[in-house]
Amino acid sequence: MKWRWIPAFAGMTAAVSGGAVEVALDVGHYAAEPGVISAGGVPEFEFNLALASEVKAELEKLQLNVRLIGERGDYAVLHHRTRDARGADLFVSIHHDSVQERLLPQAERFAGFSLFISRQNPRLAQSLACASAIGAKLRGAGFTPSRYHADPALGESRPFADEANGVHYYDHLAVARSAAMASVLVEAGVIVNREEEQRMRDPGVRRRIAAAVAAGARECLVKEP
Repeated sequence: MKWRWIPAFAGMTAAVSGGAVEVALDVGHYAAEPGVISAGGVPEFEFNLALASEVKAELEKLQLNVRLIGERGDYAVLHHRTRDARGADLFVSIHHDSVQERLLPQAERFAGFSLFISRQNPRLAQSLACASAIGAKLRGAGFTPSRYHADPALGESRPFADEANGVHYYDHLAVARSAAMASVLVEAGVIVNREEEQRMRDPGVRRRIAAAVAAGARECLVKEP
């Protein structure tokens, strides 16, 4: 029998049997504001869509239902994304990273993935569990978490929620605090770094990232007895 982790009340989780697990998978940014421009001149939205499509395929291989949000590039209002995710067990937003504008000339110094959760999310404990599981799977697949965002000088002083697995608190993150379910934002890699951009464009690397994200999501949602 399969058991499913679902929220029992704010900040807690409970295991119950039965029912299909569903992940709301958000493609970060949209056509009119496509996010950061990579070192090679490609809008972030294109990276996000490609990776989200791979994550969707991997989640479906693991027999999780997927609700894809923002794939047409038409979600300009952030809280509409989490509104349209209602009923899902987990909200995962796919992004690719940059650095502060003053550090762009030194972008090659920065690489790695980062994960973000909000302490204002009503399912904080489950958000952290899912983010940690995804981070652990990414590390197991050979990827390294970035420490950039926690640095008070170089980053934004985003404190670690789970340093080993690259999870940060970002309390005012719209898609994390407005979600009714557990929510994790994934920054897959730093695409203003030319070498990292090339890795993110590699189909094999993208599949490894997607498989790790999907496996982490499943691990935190589904418990096998």
